[in-house]
Amino acid sequence: MKRIIELVRHPRAAVIIHDLCMVLVAWFAAVWLIQSTSSNELSAMSGLLIVLFLQGSVFWATGLYKGLWRFASFQDMWNIARACTYGTIAIMAVLTVIQGPAIVKWAPTVLSYPILLFVLLGLPRMCYRFFKDSRMSFSVQGKGLKRVLILGAGRSGAMLERELRRRGGFDVVGFLDDDKRLRGAQVHGVPVLGTIDWLPRAGANYQVDLAIIAMPSATNQQMQRIVGICELSEIEFRTLPTLQDLGSQATSIGDLKRVVIDDLLGRDPVSLEWESIREGLVGKRVMITGGGGSIGSELCRQIARLNPVELIVVDHSEYSLYRIDHELRSEHHDLVFHSVLGDICDPATVEKVIGDFKPDVVFHAAAYKHLPILQTQIREAFRNNVFGTVRVAEAAERHGVGTFVLISTDKAVNPANIMGATKRVAEMYCQNMNARSHTRFITVRFGNVLNSNGSVVPLFQEQIAKGGPVTVTHPEISRYFMTISEASQLIMQAAVMGSGGEIYVLDMGEPVNITYLAEHLIRLAGKEPGRDIEVIYTGLRPGEKLFEQLFHELEPYEQTTHEKILLAHPRAADWDELRAELRGSELAVRRYDTEKLQKALMRLVPELSKSGFNTEPAKVVPIHRGK
Repeated sequence: MKRIIELVRHPRAAVIIHDLCMVLVAWFAAVWLIQSTSSNELSAMSGLLIVLFLQGSVFWATGLYKGLWRFASFQDMWNIARACTYGTIAIMAVLTVIQGPAIVKWAPTVLSYPILLFVLLGLPRMCYRFFKDSRMSFSVQGKGLKRVLILGAGRSGAMLERELRRRGGFDVVGFLDDDKRLRGAQVHGVPVLGTIDWLPRAGANYQVDLAIIAMPSATNQQMQRIVGICELSEIEFRTLPTLQDLGSQATSIGDLKRVVIDDLLGRDPVSLEWESIREGLVGKRVMITGGGGSIGSELCRQIARLNPVELIVVDHSEYSLYRIDHELRSEHHDLVFHSVLGDICDPATVEKVIGDFKPDVVFHAAAYKHLPILQTQIREAFRNNVFGTVRVAEAAERHGVGTFVLISTDKAVNPANIMGATKRVAEMYCQNMNARSHTRFITVRFGNVLNSNGSVVPLFQEQIAKGGPVTVTHPEISRYFMTISEASQLIMQAAVMGSGGEIYVLDMGEPVNITYLAEHLIRLAGKEPGRDIEVIYTGLRPGEKLFEQLFHELEPYEQTTHEKILLAHPRAADWDELRAELRGSELAVRRYDTEKLQKALMRLVPELSKSGFNTEPAKVVPIHRGK
């Protein structure tokens, strides 16, 4: 009795009772239909208990009561169809066993019964959902619906329309899509009004409040065009997460976000050979120098997901080390993690860390990279970028590290500044070490990283937040860009591809004009370049080039097995001359003899012109925009 009371009080009890009643109605209706068209007289009560028991059991077994009527969908209709079919088969099988040949007279009833039952079960559910959706729409009508156009009538757009309807507060007036075959079609009853170019006119005609870009797989060229149309229409716009974002558990198709510069400059999602990366890093002790920096910290996050035996992070910044330490310990409770506060230029620190932990792989990301500052700090640039690399590389070779990955820069190609020249010397040293060691020394070279510490994007955003002006050094200056996540993943891919001595160059796509970058950041902030925020050209800084290069003319390159990673054939450097220059330079560093360091750098990197030591800005007349 107690069990019966509990069942009656069950939250789905009303639904179960409804469905069993529909079973009775369907059975009686099927019998009545057959009796009205057949001379055979059938008893409606005959076999009724069997029908109720078998059909009810099938309902429960197929999970019919796990779904809610409020969110009834085609999946629920399919489930009902399965339940009706399986129930009918079970009923016919049992009646055949019980009645034998007499079952023939039940055949018409059994055939019409599942069709009637499907209608009686499915129709109330869909009507209830329609009623609730309509009621929600009317309830928010007085609060003011936000009229929405969805750009993209594909699968993502359809899912978004359903999500917005479920949330309430939105009135999706139509879709825009460049596929002309969809013109005049409907998605969930919402019309496809035209192509995306039609947005400005559609926005005015339909009084649109919000445009949502529902194209997670769009390329940067497609996004640039669409965002340009959105800006021209002067309609507020948002976008769905990218395919990479949707890989996160915290992100769903219904999450809307502002368009950021990464959406415009990021390229197609990188396809990685994760199996080879896992084989190269899983179960290994991995050490990352400069682990608190932009690239170093992202490498920590990516590698922590691959279950290394130990992860050792070295950084000389206490705050940066604290941040990545706190993050990794919070998110990876099983990770064996060591954070070491220390300077890679200190031989005792490097020897202690590598000697004690004996890592299998070292990612050397520690470096000074801010070009204008290093232009007047040759001693510190040499000490950190060159001798820091020497200390770590020699210790890695001495303690049998399997793989040493030097993270370099495109500024090491035909360097015109101190920073690029010191990174080029570090490359030369690692290539020579590879020929004399069992350790694999691999160099990975790439350009600017979006939103990294000290990069141009945070600087422009800070200037925009203050009301401008935004300062660009030259109207023709351009740079290669990639996202932090993309750079880190490709570094790991290159690390497991190389056999030693290679210079891998990450495919950076097309260079981006910095003026274009500045103007788009202004527009994404809801302002107009030249009207709300002024763009000013200030002249090239010391050691700054208009265009960066990824390859030296004496470094022929070729494709690798990965489409985003290229292989440059390194130039040979005499080992004895290199060591002699470094011995003299080390003495100059101790004595703070910058003049001697300049001469040594000129001999080590002949392509570095004398202007590479110039600390005066280039003679470029500033151009003011927006005046």
